[in-house]
Amino acid sequence: MRLSTKGRYAVMAMADLASQSGGKPVALADIATRQEISLSYLEQLFGKLRKGALVKSVRGPGGGYRLARPDSEIRISDIILAVDEPIQATRCPGTPAGCHNNKGRCLTHDLWEELSNQIYLYLSSVTLEEVVQRRVLGTSGMFHGSQGAAAQ
Repeated sequence: MRLSTKGRYAVMAMADLASQSGGKPVALADIATRQEISLSYLEQLFGKLRKGALVKSVRGPGGGYRLARPDSEIRISDIILAVDEPIQATRCPGTPAGCHNNKGRCLTHDLWEELSNQIYLYLSSVTLEEVVQRRVLGTSGMFHGSQGAAAQ
């Protein structure tokens, strides 16, 4: 499973907003420059984030966007779901029937369905504040690169 750019860019932009705002509005053009994301793409994403009540827009000189609530209250799953990004690892999302032509489920359907559930639970357990303060990496970091050492 791969998270699309829509979900990743929304999280990146929200982390940028949270880290740069200090309670003041931040211009999308500034976020676009810092994160190297197209301004027009950010405008689309922030329209969805505003509808999802995650950001508020401020008009006029010095305007831009600010968080609608504290970053400690915004879950990463909230951001991803607000931009219509499904957290789904199966190839038959949203239907009780399976992915085969005969509506049957493949042998691995339950495996991928449970992976989707675990990803959602994890993303629901991480706040935007934790991302901004770089408090996300826990014990999972010990698995990166340790496989090579174990094989020796």
